Amino acid sequence: MLELDNISASYGKVAVLQGISLTVPEHQLVTLIGSNGAGKTTTLRAISGMLRPQSGQILLAGEDISTLPSHLIARRGLAHSPEGRRIFPNLSVKDNLIMGAFLRLTGKRSRGDVAGDIERVFTLFPRLKERHKQLAGTLSGGEQQMLAMGRALMLNPRVLLLDEPSMGLAPKLVEEVFATIHRLKAEKITMLLVEQFAAAALEVADYGYVLENGKIALSGTAAKLRKDSAVQAAYLGGGS
Repeated sequence: MLELDNISASYGKVAVLQGISLTVPEHQLVTLIGSNGAGKTTTLRAISGMLRPQSGQILLAGEDISTLPSHLIARRGLAHSPEGRRIFPNLSVKDNLIMGAFLRLTGKRSRGDVAGDIERVFTLFPRLKERHKQLAGTLSGGEQQMLAMGRALMLNPRVLLLDEPSMGLAPKLVEEVFATIHRLKAEKITMLLVEQFAAAALEVADYGYVLENGKIALSGTAAKLRKDSAVQAAYLGGGS
């Protein structure tokens, strides 16, 4: 469903991604793990059109989206729940979800059952239903993360990019977020998950890639990576 082939990207003269390749098969959850500064967020920004790759190719359902702007990539069914949430603080919770369906409501994507999908998000995140009239900026950090994920789901995406959904959350809320990711996986939503909490990411993922200094250092099934001594030592708190 989503393929990156030899993608390189920079911020000015600073090279961040150096020829990375990865695949996210349809109905699978793939995780990208690595240390701070490895290039994980940059990878998602390149996929969603927020940063133009210098070289390489990005395919979404076989179509090259490497040079498309973000709004055209979204029209093709790629949703990005970004690091830092970036909800609309002065809109209500429900209005944030409606904004997530903007392309459907304006005929740029198949409309489907928008009202039904809002209720689906409320089923996934009951706390959002309780606060549906509340201004999003007054929500807790965990609730804002739930809202960011729910808003991305309102695109009815082919592929969902999740960038650090557990960042800054208390352990109990991290558990809730990953329980939701488990439920989305059970619904066979295709996902690419960037996450510094590697243990949780590898527990939920089908396949994983380890990014180091802008390059893919290791890849394999999530089960294989959990048992890898280098991964354990660097990211799972194991090793000697």
